[in-house]
Amino acid sequence: MLFDTHVHLNAAQYNDDLQEVINRALEAGVKHQVVVGFDRETITRALELVEQYDFLYAAVGWHPVDAIDMTDEDLQWLEDLAAHPKVVALGEMGLDYYWDKSPKDVQKEVFRKQIRLAKKVKLPIIIHNRDATQDIVDILKEEGASEVGGIMHCFSGSVEIAKECMKMNFYISLGGPVTFKNARMPKEVAKEIPLEKLLIETDCPYLTPHPFRGKRNEPSYVKLVAEEIASLKELSFEEVATRTTENAKKLFKIE
Repeated sequence: MLFDTHVHLNAAQYNDDLQEVINRALEAGVKHQVVVGFDRETITRALELVEQYDFLYAAVGWHPVDAIDMTDEDLQWLEDLAAHPKVVALGEMGLDYYWDKSPKDVQKEVFRKQIRLAKKVKLPIIIHNRDATQDIVDILKEEGASEVGGIMHCFSGSVEIAKECMKMNFYISLGGPVTFKNARMPKEVAKEIPLEKLLIETDCPYLTPHPFRGKRNEPSYVKLVAEEIASLKELSFEEVATRTTENAKKLFKIE
């Protein structure tokens, strides 16, 4: 049993063959997936999907790149959606200093507002981080995010940063990059971080694992991530699959 904790089946890349993609995931043993919405359009589509498929769950949040577009009405909408029985987390949220659409101060304010909302509605958070590690860690500490915890999504930082995040009640989630030959840090993290604090994901359709790198990613490929972690940790694939699934169910409060 595998649990892909971060998919974007709500992306246009799956408009033509979504059912086939879902079937391949089920055949690969992927029993649960969290569909992540990060703006009005993708959240609406995520909710449509989770109402259609009983093994899909949703996360709803506002992406840092689009922070400048978020209104008070959007924040209230997220709060309302948090009561949906299949919304299991808020996010993805965080900071992204690679793209410059939203100024850093706007991103930080929107990030803080979403952490406060998560504490209010008692849901874990999914963190998007691009080139902003220290600011993210600082804000998580300042806002007391350990109260709800969550996921460091597609973690690309050091073992030291991973340990700092774990102290704040966060799981470390690894995706396709852990399978890349030159990905030194994700491989080190996979080896060093205890299995009880690890999650797996694809972030599909992005970050496709080896040997499909460069092609569209899909949830069935999360098996390749689990296999790589098992190899790096010198554990069986079954142990990694079972434990990361248990971790995800515990975090998302899924029976």
